[in-house]
Amino acid sequence: MKVLGMRRGKCSAIVAAIISIALIMTACDNNGEVKPSNEGEINRVNPIEESNVKMIAVNQVGYSIKDPKIAVFIGKAESFYVINKATGESMFTGKIGGYKTDVSSGDEVGYGDFSQLQQPGTYYISVQGKFRSSDFIIAERPYKDVKNAMLKAFYYQRCGIALEEEYAGIWQHDICHADDGYLYDKQGVNVDTTGGWHDAGDYGKYVVPAAKAVADLMWAYEICPESFSEQINIPESGNGVPDALNEVRYELEWMLKMQDTSTGGVYHKVATLNFPGFIMPEADKDKRYINSISATATADFAAAMAMGHRVYKDIDESFADVMLEASQKAWQWLDANPDVPGFKNPQGVNSGEYGDSNDRDERFWAAVELYRSTGQQKYHDYIEANYEDASFSKTSFGWSAVGGYGTVSYLTMDKDKTNPNIYDYLTAQFMAEANRLVGIWSNDGYKVALGPNDYYWGSNGEVMNRAMCLIFANNVEPNNKYIEAARDQLSYILGRNALGQCYLTGFGAKPIMHPHHRPSEADGIEQPVPGMLSGGPNSGRQDPTAEKEIPAGTPPAKCFVDNVGSYSTNEIAIYWNSPAVFVAAYFDRQVSN
Repeated sequence: MKVLGMRRGKCSAIVAAIISIALIMTACDNNGEVKPSNEGEINRVNPIEESNVKMIAVNQVGYSIKDPKIAVFIGKAESFYVINKATGESMFTGKIGGYKTDVSSGDEVGYGDFSQLQQPGTYYISVQGKFRSSDFIIAERPYKDVKNAMLKAFYYQRCGIALEEEYAGIWQHDICHADDGYLYDKQGVNVDTTGGWHDAGDYGKYVVPAAKAVADLMWAYEICPESFSEQINIPESGNGVPDALNEVRYELEWMLKMQDTSTGGVYHKVATLNFPGFIMPEADKDKRYINSISATATADFAAAMAMGHRVYKDIDESFADVMLEASQKAWQWLDANPDVPGFKNPQGVNSGEYGDSNDRDERFWAAVELYRSTGQQKYHDYIEANYEDASFSKTSFGWSAVGGYGTVSYLTMDKDKTNPNIYDYLTAQFMAEANRLVGIWSNDGYKVALGPNDYYWGSNGEVMNRAMCLIFANNVEPNNKYIEAARDQLSYILGRNALGQCYLTGFGAKPIMHPHHRPSEADGIEQPVPGMLSGGPNSGRQDPTAEKEIPAGTPPAKCFVDNVGSYSTNEIAIYWNSPAVFVAAYFDRQVSN
């Protein structure tokens, strides 16, 4: 293979022997160099080479200058060219190899490595001058705009205020849900639960997924604060606080309103009885109810508030103290209610449930964060008594399985505050999971850490959760394999996948255009709100649109439809965007260093 600064790709002696002199003169100049065609495609330099390439999958956003750069070829060919879009020049030639059958998609795939190309620019990949990839860039910080857009997507999910044109642009709308909410079991009693973020494509607000989302964003800031130096144009921009923390605070302040001050318990959610139609948030006038206190909401709240104390104490000490006090009060409720049933929607309530029958992982996470923030022995006693509990994972980062947050917080606190036995046990658990993910990644055709059975509801969120796990693993026991694998998860959601789909609104050659997101459908604007991550392929096809549009037997990695009706494959959610911000921020930091 060659990195080329000019139009090279010389015709071989074999080609010269089997094609006419006229064709040679058409394809080559006097130095034997390939000339670009008028369309910017290079001419076919080896006519006897056959190809059945159907698609060239690339990261449609781009690649950083010094990072590995891999394209996936669906169908067989021998060589490829990287073309400078502006000039039509072939900048790199390489061989395609490593062919295998990807189990999750059924595709026969091969790989082209163009890591040696490090010249900034806009490019595409060509095979035989006939097949071409989407455009992509090579740049110092290719993920900066994606990261900032995914972070600003949380602003667009704000509830209880008007999104003004100055900040929201064409996606502005009037104030919504200004009278949240009414206690479901005490008809007519109003409690101020205004503010916060709409959870997903609907207008409900739920503590359990909110805690995961704010934790991801606070971890992103803690690990790579330098990635959040840019302002993203929200009302608080310029106040001396990074916009990532300005946005998180908007949600934390809402979460504080969800705590019952008399008991310390935390209400599970506030939402209408039924999902609204595809209307703008300010048109959603049905009464919104606050549902009962739950152990999972209370424990997640306790963890997020204790973490918030750590993150904000040097920024706003009084706010940090409020959060720590609320966290400790929530723990008192947990201590007084050691065994309570998991949350279930009451009869007549049909909005999102976020039910979870096992609250042991949430309590574990809360104990770790409270111990880290206070140093009080009672919290470590709880950790010692429960760290080997096999009923929950110590490595997961989903809304219903948060044990991984407790583990990484324990492993990253001052080591002299930890118990060596607990530290070693959690390290072994965590690294075993990271190595399992590396094994899946290394065998998958598209280099994604999902097995065939992992394409379920919100699979893209899980891809980002697993990338987070790999990044944390590298922090515990550095190994470049973890970083390579994590980076490939980002490439997957940005287009290097079996559908050639960039699963993000507003980015890539094939962006998401019809997410299951009520404002994007109801606002009359063609472009959806930018920066939102779609849920992704879901072999369960758990909505009528998916059942109709995706044939039975479709390979798991292809069970997706960009259709507003497909909530099981194409909805958005704050807790899918949050790990994506974490991952993009990490790789933006890696490049900028």
